[in-house]
Amino acid sequence: MPRGRSATYADQHEAILAHAAELFAARGYPGTSMNEVAMACGLTKPALYHYVRDKEALLLQICQQHIARLQALVASVQAQGLLGEAQLRALILAFVRAYADAQGEHRVLTEDVRFLGEAERSVVLDGQRQVVAAFADAVAQVRPALAAASLHKPLTMLLFGMINWMFTWLQPDGPLTHDDMAPVVADLFVGGLLALQTPALQASA
Repeated sequence: MPRGRSATYADQHEAILAHAAELFAARGYPGTSMNEVAMACGLTKPALYHYVRDKEALLLQICQQHIARLQALVASVQAQGLLGEAQLRALILAFVRAYADAQGEHRVLTEDVRFLGEAERSVVLDGQRQVVAAFADAVAQVRPALAAASLHKPLTMLLFGMINWMFTWLQPDGPLTHDDMAPVVADLFVGGLLALQTPALQASA
């Protein structure tokens, strides 16, 4: 009979993904070797390959796991039955706060997904599109005219631009935390959304 996985397999696998994400985020995917990942995890290289096939598979698993967490956040907010501005604010708060504990994974998803093969990259991007679509729907709920003017998705991308690059300036040991900034981002985006006036909106009114 084939030998089953140990009780600690899942925990070790999670630790490998976390250590690899930190290394990829700090050094870049091309600049990180599997030897370095193994050393960071306290494993031999052969032992590392017991958990992951190769470096590309490791990158894919990091991206897929992070996307799955973001999708779970969306589902959790949607399950609250919130509508309009309340739902959009809840989504923004949840995502900004979640990024505090996933900065390595998020940076890998932002910068290193391009190193995946076409099929694998497509899987990850499909997951990202689902998350973006949920936010775009929430934006359209707040101001339905935005969807009519084809602005709800571009505005959603502007919001993600604001959130996605916070890791470049919001330092873990700085005076502000993700918890501090989450309501600021929500107020800034929702307030701007409600005040937005453009020719496209006027034409769709």
